[in-house]
Amino acid sequence: MDYMLLISGAMGLVITAAAVPPLIPFLHRLKFGQSILEDGPTWHAKKQGTPTMGGMAMILASAAGGLVSAHSLKALAVIAGAVLFGLIGFVDDYIKVVKKHNQGFTPIQKFGCQTVVSLAFALFLYFVEGRASTLVPFTGFELKMGLLYIPFIMLVLLATTNSVNLTDGLDGLAASVTTVAALFFTVACLVRGERDCAAFMFAVVGACLGFLIYNFYPARIFMGDTGSLFLGGALSCAAAASGLELFLIITGFVFLFETLSVMIQVTVFKKTGKRVFKMTPVHHHFEMCGWKEPAIVFLFTAVTVLLAGIAYLGL
Repeated sequence: MDYMLLISGAMGLVITAAAVPPLIPFLHRLKFGQSILEDGPTWHAKKQGTPTMGGMAMILASAAGGLVSAHSLKALAVIAGAVLFGLIGFVDDYIKVVKKHNQGFTPIQKFGCQTVVSLAFALFLYFVEGRASTLVPFTGFELKMGLLYIPFIMLVLLATTNSVNLTDGLDGLAASVTTVAALFFTVACLVRGERDCAAFMFAVVGACLGFLIYNFYPARIFMGDTGSLFLGGALSCAAAASGLELFLIITGFVFLFETLSVMIQVTVFKKTGKRVFKMTPVHHHFEMCGWKEPAIVFLFTAVTVLLAGIAYLGL
């Protein structure tokens, strides 16, 4: 691991850890507090008013750490893609806190903005970088897709960003799981010779750790959609730029399962009127079963550590 990589990670950690303390009272003064969903767990009502949009610090720190080591147009595109997803989250959060409800963008508006960013990034990889293949885990085989690569990348980015967004429902959960996933992609990008992407991922690792100082249970600040969409964008853009898209399924299985739990719940309930889970996303199911937030975060993070190890064998 070269010193520039270490500098990127250190910048992510230090800038986030230093930026959040003054950000908390600033957001309090602006009354930028989290609104809690009425149909969520009743005990989450005590989180009402906790400052949100803390993801701004993570974006600043990760981008700064990534730019220090960025020596290619592709690296700049990865950082820009992640920041644009974070910007979508920022606008969504801003609408929520100004209107004092938990809706923000309409689903069509939010998905539309994400689709535009995803398409732009896919077109960049295909036409500028000449990418049209992905590494199949455990085979060493590069699957060539031709023009299908463009919708494939769009699907990867849209699925990942929204899955990380859904995972951000417990104190420290999204940041903890992302720390492990980003650490895996740091190593994986190095193995693939994608040093710039590795540096950005290590900056994200540092930013997540710096944020967790204040986001562990009981959280003093939330990342909001600003942070969760940025983290999902960072993971997916770096994975796509490095040809490691399919490894997101393994390492990011927790994110995937959070989304699948919602889809399964809705589908089964519409057809049978019965629920598979007590509440979705699935982390709420564990809460309804009596698990405490720190225990759920530990379990989901431990599962991600195990899966990241398996994914590493697939390189």
